[in-house]
Amino acid sequence: MKSQQKHKLQYGAFLIALGIVYGDIGTSPLYTMNAIIAGNAHSSNLEGLVIGSISLVFWTLMLITTVKYVLIALRADNHGEGGIFSLYSKVRTSNMKWLILPAMIGGAALLADGALTPAVTVTSAVEGLAGQHFGSLVFPAGIDFVVPVVLMILLFVFALQRKGTTKIGKLFGPLMLIWFTFIGFFGLLQVLHYPAVLKALSPVYAVQTLFSPDNRSGLLILGNIFLATTGAEALYSDMGHVGKRNIYLSWPFVYSMLILNYMGQGAWTIMHRPGSQQLNLFFDILPNQWRLVGVVLSTIAAIIASQALITGAFTLVSEAISLKMMPRLRIAYPNAFRGQMYISLVNWLLFFAGVGVVLFFKTSHNMEAAYGLAITVTMLMTTLLLTVFIHAHSKTIYAVIFALIFGCLESLFLIASLGKFLHGGYFTVLLMLLILAVMVFWYYGNKRREALSYNNEYLSLKHYRRQLMQLSQDEREPMMANNLVYIVNVHDDYMIKKSVIYSLLGARPKRAKVYWFVTIKESINPYEKSYSVDLMGSPNMVRLVLNLGFKVDPQVEYYIRQIAKTLVKQGYLAPQKIPYGLDKNRSVGDFKYILTNNYYTDLKTVSQISSWDRLLIGGRVWLQSHSVHLRYFYRLRMSDTVEEVVPLFIEHKQASKIKQLAVKNQPSDE
Repeated sequence: MKSQQKHKLQYGAFLIALGIVYGDIGTSPLYTMNAIIAGNAHSSNLEGLVIGSISLVFWTLMLITTVKYVLIALRADNHGEGGIFSLYSKVRTSNMKWLILPAMIGGAALLADGALTPAVTVTSAVEGLAGQHFGSLVFPAGIDFVVPVVLMILLFVFALQRKGTTKIGKLFGPLMLIWFTFIGFFGLLQVLHYPAVLKALSPVYAVQTLFSPDNRSGLLILGNIFLATTGAEALYSDMGHVGKRNIYLSWPFVYSMLILNYMGQGAWTIMHRPGSQQLNLFFDILPNQWRLVGVVLSTIAAIIASQALITGAFTLVSEAISLKMMPRLRIAYPNAFRGQMYISLVNWLLFFAGVGVVLFFKTSHNMEAAYGLAITVTMLMTTLLLTVFIHAHSKTIYAVIFALIFGCLESLFLIASLGKFLHGGYFTVLLMLLILAVMVFWYYGNKRREALSYNNEYLSLKHYRRQLMQLSQDEREPMMANNLVYIVNVHDDYMIKKSVIYSLLGARPKRAKVYWFVTIKESINPYEKSYSVDLMGSPNMVRLVLNLGFKVDPQVEYYIRQIAKTLVKQGYLAPQKIPYGLDKNRSVGDFKYILTNNYYTDLKTVSQISSWDRLLIGGRVWLQSHSVHLRYFYRLRMSDTVEEVVPLFIEHKQASKIKQLAVKNQPSDE
């Protein structure tokens, strides 16, 4: 009985992995061979070229996807999570602060290239219908039919996101199992008709093709070969959804089905020698009565691939926000399951980017020319971070070998893909640079502002401890709230922004029973919810550090109330008796949250700031003014919050003295 239950669990996990992880790489047969053969369809040695190209695909998938990602990268998990940001969280140290740059570059490139994934996969699938005859059913040919259908499918996929996809997601696994079995079976049929294509398993043919005069593209052919493995980075990023063990179990099956299909397309090409026009090898190998089924299945697979890309983008952006690399965005959770987050801005930006790609490029062939350039950058950045990881956990020689092999290999792919720049690759490069600029302004703008203001605009909270304790007991001052909460960064040496002290003890002191100073830190563990408390030797001052992972809903108000009740129960805080209310027996009173918002008029008026710092800080403040307010991000109720606007920098300029002419104090004549 236990063995049967274990078998069912393993089978279920296998299906989940198929449905979540392999959408991108699993739809690559729709367009990869088309791109490879298109420029060499009239070669005099077509057989050698096709077999060599398939050999390049086989060994690219073997080295990059299998060895680098499945066998090595999956070991570099961050509490079960994968992806370039999780890897950065694992390897960053105080001595390796520069590692944030490759993490930013890789993350920006991954998001940028992902904007093409839904467009290219869905377009490749729908093109299989164009001009086809199925009995009395005739589909029109040309982009006038394909483009509107693709746009409708994209709208459906992106509009579905805000409702969550938990129920539909359960169907993804079985559907992808059918998809991979389908492409493997029909690929095998063609291989049986031309078994000589099995020679592609030898790496000799791969090397020969790279330097063969029959290969008109030369080394640039690698730019199209790379399309077969673009989903490898997504495979690593999605590890947290399915677990590395399930990827280990499912990848051999997926790899086998993919190679069978590539070989089947190659065998058909050799036997039929098609021209370069209207090349659609994936559908060409299907018998006519199966083409409609192939179109339906490929469209479903393309939708699943798009879905995986979108949810992966949500996770990536959420992680970047947690790491303080990107501005705060409104994040919703359609279902109780944490993985089902929804970021409206990201969703619709990806949609409009996809629509723009479809309207501009129109055909999958044109999209293939632009696809894959940016993802090579991500892979290189991942290689760099993995080298640091291997060096920290193993012998230096292993890190050197890894860096040399995969650094050189992926650099070669990057150089080959640069040829795509003028054919549309500039779209993803520009998008990557735009995303990277947002990250740089947000992260480094804040770092420079902190560095420039630390000595002049920070005070020690401990120096005001006695005043705050006295204020709490001073009945001459009106009580603002039982608990006054400042969400502010308190450094380890208790240094805090001067504006906070001024807010507390300025013209109108804020009296409360307990003063809370809450610092929210991103945790290395994506699922961590923990806290530490420092009462600073007082009965009514709480320095609270909340450690939240990026996969934790930041319900700060709920957490603080829970912590307050715990501290009262443990005797660290005095009970707060409530004379009126529905529950007069509660031990904790009301809360008031003070939120500060920076403003500036003109940074040029601030002395001793370089032009570069002005640019970074100005960009950071502009982004902050267009990001989600802290109240929404931390789930605070509007009635419990007070917003205070403070200057970005407080300058104490020496004012010139004014001359006194006279002072009269004589009674006037009556």
